[in-house]
Amino acid sequence: MTQKTVRDYIRTIVDFPHEGIMFRDVTTLFADPRGLRLAIDQMLDPFVGQHIDKVVGLEARGFILGGAIAHQLSLGFVPVRKKGKLPGKVISEAYTLEYGEAVVEIHDDAIQAGEKVLIVDDLLATGGTAQAGIKLVERLGGEIVGTSFVVDLPELGGRALLEGLGYSVHALCEFDGA
Repeated sequence: MTQKTVRDYIRTIVDFPHEGIMFRDVTTLFADPRGLRLAIDQMLDPFVGQHIDKVVGLEARGFILGGAIAHQLSLGFVPVRKKGKLPGKVISEAYTLEYGEAVVEIHDDAIQAGEKVLIVDDLLATGGTAQAGIKLVERLGGEIVGTSFVVDLPELGGRALLEGLGYSVHALCEFDGA
C-alpha cells in the first residue's frame, strides 16, 4: 500500500466560485489528522534550524496552518486579515487578486523591526495576497525568512512573482490550471 501524499487529501470542486475554476479544497486535508500533520510537518521542513521569530498567516486558511506551525515552533502567530477585521491600530495594503481587488491589514505593533518572519497560506495563485502580506511585514521592519504554501498553481504566476522579488517559496504540491 502506498503512502498518501498531501495532494491526495485535497479535493477539487469544479466551477467554484464560478464557471471555469477548478477550486482546490484543502478543508478535506485539514479534516484528516494524518493529512493535517503531514502538511504541517512538510511546510516546516525547509525552515528547520533557521532563526524565525514569528509566523504570519494570511486570511483565512493561513490562520489554521500558521497557528499550527507557530505552535510547533513555539513562536507567536500574527494574522494578516481582510480590511476591517482587526480591532487595534493597523496598517493596510491593497492588492489585486484573480477576480477583483482586496485590502489586507496587520496590527501596527504585531512585528518588531528585525524580526524574522515566515509567511504561511494554503494556496499560491497569482501571489497578490502573499505579496501584500510581505509588504505589510516589511513596512513594520520584519525580514521575510520564506513563504510556505500547501498548493501552488504555477500557471497563475505567483511563485514566479515572489521568487522574482527574491523570496523563498516552498509549496507541498502543484495543480495545473486555475
